[in-house]
Amino acid sequence: MLNDVESVLLSAEELAKRIEEIGAEITEDYAGKEILMIGVLRGAVLFMADLARAIKVPVAIDFMAVSSYGSGTSSSGVVRILKDLDEDVAGKHVLVVEDIIDSGLTLNYLLDNLKSRKPASIKLCTLLNKPERRKVQVNIDYNGFDVPDYFVVGYGLDYAEKYRNLPFIGILKPQVYQG
Repeated sequence: MLNDVESVLLSAEELAKRIEEIGAEITEDYAGKEILMIGVLRGAVLFMADLARAIKVPVAIDFMAVSSYGSGTSSSGVVRILKDLDEDVAGKHVLVVEDIIDSGLTLNYLLDNLKSRKPASIKLCTLLNKPERRKVQVNIDYNGFDVPDYFVVGYGLDYAEKYRNLPFIGILKPQVYQG
């Protein structure tokens, strides 16, 4: 598995430090409030778990699974909800947690869907942002890192359901996903 990684883009230590910083920002912004964190499955799970521990206000969690990739390496633009929320978001302070935003198509659809459910507020937190790939403008409230347009894996991000368990963000060798 490590042989498939060209290089480490963000170390486990860099990730941990930035997540603590984001947690402190969120704690300050939501002082006196409760947060409903909505993780976008599956990639956001590891980030969301560490982020939840870094936030010092009450946090409830829920998950959505959406698909826009199919089996490819870029977004198809067609979004399907595979698993909807268990919690009602009406009147709640929602924090959507995503692993990576590239085209913005999936998140744009998801945020519009959630806004229609009448939350008290809605903000977006992403671990990684690929601004070069943006097709639709998405307002990111909490951004871990801007990253260049490489295929990245690790810390929840995958290729063909592999590499999620790497403790760092690495650049996948092109020959792995280009066949």
